[in-house]
Amino acid sequence: MADVSSKEATSRVAVAKGCITMNEKAFHAVLEGVVKKGDVLGVARVAGIMAAKRTAELIPLCHTLSVDACSVELTPLPNTLAVEACCTVKTFGKTGVEMEALTGVSIALLTIYDMCKPIDHDMIIGNVRLWKKTGGKSGQ
Repeated sequence: MADVSSKEATSRVAVAKGCITMNEKAFHAVLEGVVKKGDVLGVARVAGIMAAKRTAELIPLCHTLSVDACSVELTPLPNTLAVEACCTVKTFGKTGVEMEALTGVSIALLTIYDMCKPIDHDMIIGNVRLWKKTGGKSGQ
């Protein structure tokens, strides 16, 4: 685990994004709310937030952080039959929240996959990346 004991606490924000592409039948089922397991986007949003808050339990050597704010936005992209996930995490602390934002996006997308797999086993999760960060030495 990295030693952050001598670092200054600052306001820190991380934004991560990713996408899941699916077939037309699955995409329309998500939009129309007819997936058997329920409200795909609502469940995925909550799953992403829950995962971001528990990142230190999932990733070895990751600091346990106080998450002061977390949001997951899910945007359907009809032209590509995809859903984009965007997770924003905020804290005031000695280390950043990049891993929390990336975990939130990843779990939101995996939740969509899980809920839609009876319709489409060929969905593709991709382009998961850190979009933006502020705070700390490298993100001022």
